[in-house]
Amino acid sequence: MLIPICVDAYAEAPGGGTFVNVDVVADVGNSRIKWGVCAKQGVTASASLPPGEPAAWDARLSDWGLTGSLIWAIGGVHPGNLEGLLEWLRGRGDTVRLLNRYDQLPIKVLADPPERVGLDRLFNAVAANARLRRGAKNRRARAAVIIDAGTAVTVDLISPDGAFEGGAIFPGRRLMAAALHDYTALLPLVLGSEASPPPVGKNTTTAIEAGIHYAVAGGINQLIRRQLGAHFQRAGRLAKPAVFLTGGDAPLLQHSIDYRAVLWPEMTLEGLRLSAEALS
Repeated sequence: MLIPICVDAYAEAPGGGTFVNVDVVADVGNSRIKWGVCAKQGVTASASLPPGEPAAWDARLSDWGLTGSLIWAIGGVHPGNLEGLLEWLRGRGDTVRLLNRYDQLPIKVLADPPERVGLDRLFNAVAANARLRRGAKNRRARAAVIIDAGTAVTVDLISPDGAFEGGAIFPGRRLMAAALHDYTALLPLVLGSEASPPPVGKNTTTAIEAGIHYAVAGGINQLIRRQLGAHFQRAGRLAKPAVFLTGGDAPLLQHSIDYRAVLWPEMTLEGLRLSAEALS
């Protein structure tokens, strides 16, 4: 039996009750849509897919062996890409839980106004809180900094009591490369792929690679240092903060960050899964 799409609420299950187990989560970004397969223990597999390409979406479900009607939890920051995915799911007859408001998430948001904070940032915070507080009954509370390096880079601070304090946003590697190319007459479009390029470029291409990479890494390092410094001035001595790193460019930046960071590719998806679970 196909289950009609149901936005903003779980559909009623045949025979009564509500669906509480999510099969797939989807984080709709500016340039990619990330999917994750869910199980009780968390997100067990993930994929980064192009927006607006239903054939690729069908192929991914087939590769994962997912058939029949599915239950989805979806959040995102790109309205056009989100609507395209929802239209495809309507055609499939799937059930959807759409998380599109900050007050649906199990986290205190101290940014002003809270409804303007990107939900992907809040999903990351939900995931960080769950990880830090798992088995932490007798430990000191820990603050956290979350770096999400994608089209844009966000560096966000989570307080020891788990509140989203706010953070910083700046252009990611691809946006910097596009700006140099689009707003100059002669500079080429350079999308570097080295994790630690030489800091002294020997030609225009390698100079751009070095400039972009270390501008992003340097911005991240400065923001971590300043955010934690300001926080500890207010809060006094606490347990050593945690640093998390996620996003498409995270593997390229990991070794240029001055802090020991936990690389967590599925962080946003796991926060989305946990948020949907908390609503059930």
